[in-house]
Amino acid sequence: MNFANVSLFAVYSAMALYTMSFIFFTWDLAKRSSMAVPAAGGEPSAKRSPGTIYQRIGLSLLVVGWIFHLAATVLRGIAGGRVPWANMFEFGLTATALVIAVFLGTLLWRDLGYLGAFVSGFVLLSLGIVTVNFYVDVVPLPPALQSAWLVIHVFVASLATAFFALGAGLSILQLVRARFEARQMAKAGLFKTLPTSNVLESLAYRLNVVGFVLWSFTLIAGAIWAERAWGRYWGWDTKEVWTFIIWVIFAGYIHARATRGWRGSRSAWLGIIGFGAVLFNYTVVNIAFTGLHSYSGL
Repeated sequence: MNFANVSLFAVYSAMALYTMSFIFFTWDLAKRSSMAVPAAGGEPSAKRSPGTIYQRIGLSLLVVGWIFHLAATVLRGIAGGRVPWANMFEFGLTATALVIAVFLGTLLWRDLGYLGAFVSGFVLLSLGIVTVNFYVDVVPLPPALQSAWLVIHVFVASLATAFFALGAGLSILQLVRARFEARQMAKAGLFKTLPTSNVLESLAYRLNVVGFVLWSFTLIAGAIWAERAWGRYWGWDTKEVWTFIIWVIFAGYIHARATRGWRGSRSAWLGIIGFGAVLFNYTVVNIAFTGLHSYSGL
């Protein structure tokens, strides 16, 4: 059996299911716009709620799609006889699977069903881009990657990226919600069923803090791996520099919010910029710059 081909088929199957999930989540948002204002004029909370039938269908499709997605990731690893995150395609495949996993896990804690359209749409778009542009055949690992640190360093970076992605989605929604609140339109249409901008900011902050802790570990693990592979902890390689820049952005985000009172739009924009730097590090740095991390490109 050609596991690589089966893996690719599972990717396409997951994308089809994510497309249907996105449609139903979007339909759910449309239905939310016509729902009645909460009783006694209260604001909706971020606690778990049943959601509409469209949200439940969208969530079910998302779960099934994630199962195919997870199978595709595992089969890719089996095809290569190694962990499935040794190049840009595989990193994108794993990271997007983790975005769904973190989203589903967070749903056990908070009602983020209103974020379903963003999550399914983002993962669908990302999978499409990495499959069309970054797909490569399974090849053996270069010597520098034949280390247990590949399992630890890159996986934790993927997991941190998943938390940053959800944090960015909440920050974008927070900015839109705050704009409507400023216009005294917080109970107009869709927004009357969503948490307040302050609640959205708090949720984004918590997710970004978890992502920051994981990214800090990524930075440390990368330095240890670099010392073992190349004989130095730091070498000003482009990838290393951008990994540190991302760490600085989120460290500044957490510090500014915790000690300087940076809340609201300033906090949201810092979180979004941080995630933008993560995407830049994954795409532009891998493609446009050469260095010791060039093996992580195409």
